[in-house]
Formats: sequence, C-alpha cells, structure tokens
Amino acid sequence: MTSATIKYRELITLSKVNETYLRVDCGRGLSQELSEFFSFYVPGYKFVPSYKSRMWDGKIRLFNLNTQLIYLGLLPYIKSFCNERDYDLEYDDDLESLHQLSVAETEQFSQTLGLPFAARKYQIDAVAHCIRHNRSLVLSPTGSGKSLIIYLLTRFYRSKTLIIVPTVSLVRQMYGDFKDYGYKHECKLITGGVDKENIEEQVTVSTWQSIYKMPASWFEQYDVVIGDEAHQFKAKSLTDIMTKMTLCKYRFGFTGTLDGTATHKLVLEGLFGEVKSFVKTKDLIDSNTLAELKIKILVLKYLTETCKIHSKDKFPEEMDFIVRNPKRNNFIKNLALSLEGNSLILFQYVDKHGKVLHDLLKQSVSKDRTLFFVFGGTDAQTRESVRSITEKENNAIIIASYGTFSTGVNIRNLHNIIFASPSKSRVRNLQSIGRGLRKSESKEACTLYDISDDLQHKGRVNYTLKHLYERVKIYNEEKFDYKLYKIKLET
Repeated sequence: MTSATIKYRELITLSKVNETYLRVDCGRGLSQELSEFFSFYVPGYKFVPSYKSRMWDGKIRLFNLNTQLIYLGLLPYIKSFCNERDYDLEYDDDLESLHQLSVAETEQFSQTLGLPFAARKYQIDAVAHCIRHNRSLVLSPTGSGKSLIIYLLTRFYRSKTLIIVPTVSLVRQMYGDFKDYGYKHECKLITGGVDKENIEEQVTVSTWQSIYKMPASWFEQYDVVIGDEAHQFKAKSLTDIMTKMTLCKYRFGFTGTLDGTATHKLVLEGLFGEVKSFVKTKDLIDSNTLAELKIKILVLKYLTETCKIHSKDKFPEEMDFIVRNPKRNNFIKNLALSLEGNSLILFQYVDKHGKVLHDLLKQSVSKDRTLFFVFGGTDAQTRESVRSITEKENNAIIIASYGTFSTGVNIRNLHNIIFASPSKSRVRNLQSIGRGLRKSESKEACTLYDISDDLQHKGRVNYTLKHLYERVKIYNEEKFDYKLYKIKLET
C-alpha cells in the first residue's frame, strides 16, 4: 500500500454582514496573519501622546480580531492575500454582482439627459466603471468635471441619493451645477441649522458637519452615497457616517489626490471601493481643458551666519523663524504687488504670518486693487463673496489660509498662486495647485510661485528645504514643468 501526503489548505470564508462590513471566518492563526496584513502605522504616530505614553502601538488595524469584521470594499485585497499565500477563499456570488453596462450604453444614456454639452470620454468611462462595480473611489483632478460625473450617476440610479461635501459653499455649488446640467427638480440642501427630518427630495446635498451626529436610522433612507473631496473621509466623523450607511449599496468617492500612505488609501477603499483613475492633470493641460501651469521655485538663500544660528533648530523653531522673518515677508509682499492678474497667497499660521502679510500689503497696495483676507474665522457667506468678486475682477489679491482656500473653492479667474508657507503634504499641494487651473475668458495660464528656504549648514539640510524636495517629487510624478531660481534674501 502506498501512502500519500495530503496538503492541508487554509480556508477563509467571507459572509456579507451589510453594505459596509464583511465577516471573516477562519482559524485563529490565520486571523492573526490577516490582522497583521491589514495593520499600518499611522503617519506621525511617534508624536501622538498615546504612543508616547505606550498606550497605543501607533498602528491602525482594518481587520477587527474581536468581531472578525472588515470593510466590504477591501474584498480585492483579501483575494490578493489568499492568492499570494495559496489559501482557499469562499464567499457568496452576490458579493461581486456587477451591473452589465457598456461604455457605449453609458454614453447613450448621457445623451438622453439633454446636457448643455457632451460629456468627455473619461467622464463616460468613469460613470460606466462606477455603475458596473456598484462602488468606486475615483481619482478626479481639479477641473476634470467631477460634478458632471456625480450628476450622471445621480440621474442613472434615480434613487434617494446623499451627496456629502466638505463646505457650505460646495453645497450651493453642487446644486448650481445640477441646475446648469438641466436638473428640473429641487435638492434638499443641508447646512447648519437646516431641518433634516422628512426629506422628500430624491437628492440631498449636505456638509458632513451637518449630519455626522444623525442616528444610523436616518441614513437608512439612502440607496446611493457620493462623497466629494473623499480624501477627508479618513477623519473619524466622516468614517462614522459611512459605517452607519449599512443599507447603502452604491458608494462612490471622488478626490483629486490621496496622501500617498497605505493607511489613507485602504481606509478610503474600504469605505468606497477600489481606487481608479481615468485622467491626470497633465492630460487635461495638454488637451487644453485646463490652463497651462508654470511653476517657479524660488529658493531663498541666507547668509552663512544665519544658517549657523539656526542649524540646530527643530521644525517648529525653523518655521517660526521663517514666517516671522521681515525680509522674507517683504519679499512675498513685493512679489505679490509685482504680479498681474488675480493672485492667491496661501499661508499656514493666521496670527504670526497671515495677518502680518495682510498688514504689509494693506499699507502698500494701490487703491485700484482689491485685497482680501480669508481664514478659519471668516464666515461662509464672506468666503463665497470673495470667490464671486474675484471671478469678476482681474487684479485682486487674496491672502488665505490653506485650510480655507486650498480645497473646496472653485475660482476660474485665478492667475497666480504663492506658496508662502512650505508644506510636504501631497494632498494640500495638489489641491492648492488645482485652485488655479480652471480656464476663464481672461486666463489661459496660471503661475505657481513655490517659495522655499535654504538654511543648509555643514551638510545638514533644513526641514523646509526637505519639504521642497518632496514637492519636487510630486511635480515630477505629475509631469509638471518647473524652473528653479536661487535668490539671495540677505545681502
């Protein structure tokens, strides 16, 4: 008798709990392995008090060992996990029940809606993909017309739809776009203080701040959820909204960019579905859909003695020196005054930088130029007024914090952008650049002035110069054209 060796294959069984979660059934050892596979260090975890006090190991875990639950949108990653390790995977066919809709059929559908203009190919491709897969995270650069993609999805499903946006101005803007596309019905617009009960409209547009405290039962009325500026959905309040939508089968997120971390990407894919890109910013520029982008990197050089003094500065001390530096702030002032067209100056710190720049420009700006100052304390109505006025003028200067004007604000008539405060954030930088890429009757190009500071001393590269290196990486990845200029700030 011949004996045979039978190889035991590990088995993972998945079952759908609801439209948010899968339950994983497998052995304890395999559960531990799966937990490690879906565990990631949170960016900046070493600086979090709970990590410093050893109350937390700095990791986020997307698979819960206690409940055996994981986001439904991570199914493709579970399949990859099993394939790589030769594990068996079983699940019901309804987890991947796809809508059979071709690109040609999608285009035909769009033509029945009486749009004022034809949808672009990549927009049709994006809509077809979303419909076929029931959920998706769509990378849609600024100026690519994501509101039209959202509109087409809304018209296709004809079901109760919740559109979540980050700002009050975008609530109104989304509804305005729908009207421009030919939407004949009313939308429920939810901002602070608006009644949220007894919603009869098919489409609800709301800021996330206005609804995140609503009970799970309130979200059960929606069949479709669409998240605009979806990169913000990693925040706990936004994640809580998505996890409450247990009955919502159709989920679509839209964002211009991700921050490059595995944690960020997988959380969003877990909530919305796999990430998919249909067009890049450079493609839109090359096709003349967006304005031409020129990037001028201005590296400010300091005297050796100044570099020596600040050679041991930590990041907060270096930033404090930079933003409070009178010569640097005067340089920014003079640069802004020398530029033609509407200019946006972006800063990080309100009191010690934004207000300083505003006061300097207020003393020097000519009477025929409008000067605006926008920060977190500026109300939504004023921000919208600034945007509206800028659309009609061609020589205004806006001094604004990154948090208020780097995202969620569409200004077609913006000719220049100045990065007054250095940052290495991929999301912040690309979103900020996107503010200036929309075309207008008076604008075919936008120039970005990226200001950085060279405080190198004896081979030590300072923090903000390192941040410039990160921004240059982004420019190279996006295939943006840029030129570097070295400027002696101190003489």
